[in-house]
Amino acid sequence: MFESAELGHKLTKKVYKKELPALREALLDAQLDLLQSKKFPVIILLAGVDCAGKGETMNLLHEWMDPRHIESHALRELTDEERDRPPMWRYWRDLPPTGKIGIFIGSWYSAPLVDNVHGRTKNAELDQQLDRIIRFETMLCNEGALILKFWLHLSEKQQKKQLKKLESDPKTRWRINESDWKNFKMYDRFRTVSERMLRNTSSPQAPWTIVEGADAQYRSLTIGKAILESLRHRLDAPEAPKVEEPLPPMLTSIDGLQILQTLDLTQKISKNDYKKELETLQGRLNRLSRHKNFDKISVVAVFEGNDAAGKGGSIRRITQALDARSYRIIPVAAPTEEERAQPYMWRFWRHLPRRSRVAIFDRSWYGRVLVERVEGFCSHADWMRAYGEINDFEEQLVRNRTVMLKFWLSISKEEQLKRFKEREKIGFKRFKITEEDWRNREKWEQYEQAVCDMIDRTSTEIAPWTLVEANDKGHARIKVLKTACDRIEQALNKQ
Repeated sequence: MFESAELGHKLTKKVYKKELPALREALLDAQLDLLQSKKFPVIILLAGVDCAGKGETMNLLHEWMDPRHIESHALRELTDEERDRPPMWRYWRDLPPTGKIGIFIGSWYSAPLVDNVHGRTKNAELDQQLDRIIRFETMLCNEGALILKFWLHLSEKQQKKQLKKLESDPKTRWRINESDWKNFKMYDRFRTVSERMLRNTSSPQAPWTIVEGADAQYRSLTIGKAILESLRHRLDAPEAPKVEEPLPPMLTSIDGLQILQTLDLTQKISKNDYKKELETLQGRLNRLSRHKNFDKISVVAVFEGNDAAGKGGSIRRITQALDARSYRIIPVAAPTEEERAQPYMWRFWRHLPRRSRVAIFDRSWYGRVLVERVEGFCSHADWMRAYGEINDFEEQLVRNRTVMLKFWLSISKEEQLKRFKEREKIGFKRFKITEEDWRNREKWEQYEQAVCDMIDRTSTEIAPWTLVEANDKGHARIKVLKTACDRIEQALNKQ
């Protein structure tokens, strides 16, 4: 794979100086068009062999283009804040918005590569990690991102020469340390694993470009021209006409029965039993949150349900049992302008809690397969692929020792109407009822079908849905609390 990058490509200073001004001007024009159009974000990965020129290339791109609209990120040691969250959190947080360019030296490829080279992971685990990376990049591309991946390569002889050159110069000696020479001694191993990684992750949407790094002028012009060509191709491409897509036929089970229709919504609890159970379960939850192993896990609770199903009341019964410093409630509404400039899942990744913390989402990422699906706010393709993206997201959380609690609070159509009318009459509840609630009610059957599809496709063994019969608010709150306590206790006992 690297043979074509070892042909000793070189450019004379004369050729370099001749071509550079036109390239810089064209890159600036393309960057300005990108900024004004805000059509898509650009993600540039600079990876490769040590001393192959990754840092120099980043500096040049800052020099050649407007650095105010470039966000650069160099791989660094994990902070405590980053260790507490899934590995991809640090990269999601740094993704550029539409119209901007993000440059990464080191990236989501670095840890899988280094861990495998040093024997900390086996090839099977590496392949699993690379498969997750492919799905991540595919999701970014589906959301409109332009991903440009450059692998800067040096032969073993060239790398040794570069290391000695940097080490011998007092001005650059600080750039070389013992780990660089240790890595050099494992050159063949790095090359073998790198080839495996590049082959497995060079996709049509996000291919790798291998660039010889020995000659700085050749390297710089090659990367600059590749960025320009990709930018212009995307910017100048005519926009495909938007076609109104009818909703696909509603899927039903063989006997025509939907899972929500199997719930017994008549379940109730007496006021006395409710008070006793509430006190017992809140005390249990409080003790669990102070357990010696609680600092090894985090908790993410998702509350979805019919309008007026009692999500807020159930959330309050949970938070009453917790230290206010240990939890955060994230109410999810229509995306802000900042959030619309990012991939759909970005606004949820940014709110993930640290270990020993609880994040409670009042509505969540499931909006894409519920309200956005039914109201036509996204395309058929968008919400269909969202099921897999959501499962990938939740799998990453669980793998990072996050307890996933997902509650769907279900009420009957008649009970909803009763609660809507009560809210209109009671002064301090009027803010809870809007015209949108009434409009959503008119699409009851479509929302019911969307919920059943959601449960069927995203209730997994590691992140199951808990369906809560919520016609009786007391019964719903007790079921939510008991489920939360059971799941958290189970996780604590595994630590």
